[in-house]
Amino acid sequence: MKEFKKIKNFIFDCDGVLYDDLEGVFGQVSKRMTQYISEKLNLNLREAKELQTNYFHKYNTSLNGLMIHHDIDPQEFLKYVHDINLDFLQKDKILRKELLKLKSKKFVFTNGSHDHASNITKTLGIEDLFDGFFDITDCNFIPKPSIEPYKKLISKFNINPSETVFIEDIAINLEPAKKLGMKTVWLKNNEYWGKKDSDKKFIDLKIENLSSFLKEINILK
Repeated sequence: MKEFKKIKNFIFDCDGVLYDDLEGVFGQVSKRMTQYISEKLNLNLREAKELQTNYFHKYNTSLNGLMIHHDIDPQEFLKYVHDINLDFLQKDKILRKELLKLKSKKFVFTNGSHDHASNITKTLGIEDLFDGFFDITDCNFIPKPSIEPYKKLISKFNINPSETVFIEDIAINLEPAKKLGMKTVWLKNNEYWGKKDSDKKFIDLKIENLSSFLKEINILK
């Protein structure tokens, strides 16, 4: 943990990192993706779900595949799929406390939309604690783990990668960060796509809980 003592920038993925209940949030998003694809492409729900999954695995986001093959309007898609109910999410006072103590710059880096990240962080009661948000639109809809969005994020916020840690629940999204010189932290989970390649050397640290990890960092500092 000592190597994290001099970290000046903390970059957080949004879904599955800033909150635990991925199914509660992304389960809704996924269902709305299926519904959107079904309506737009005139497919039944089973066909739509199959296409959604195939595009996700091939292009890193379902949206990317839909844009490539069907000329889908990305803004319309993002607005539709992120129109979800977050009433079940509670304010995270423990996470807020540790983020407040963290005397470093803090950013959110997501394959979702800025509105979605804003809604999540507002609901958790932590939106005001971040120095910036980098969403899928900031890199012309090129998603993680393509290296381009990482480079653009570094440029946009004038980040020194050697002074930066990136925290993700999808292990493969950490590889580009490591290549660029960041410290990498994987938040453990049992999601198939999340844990894929979680045994690779591009992961510096594996953690069980974000707030507990930040508490350890704050003690070090």
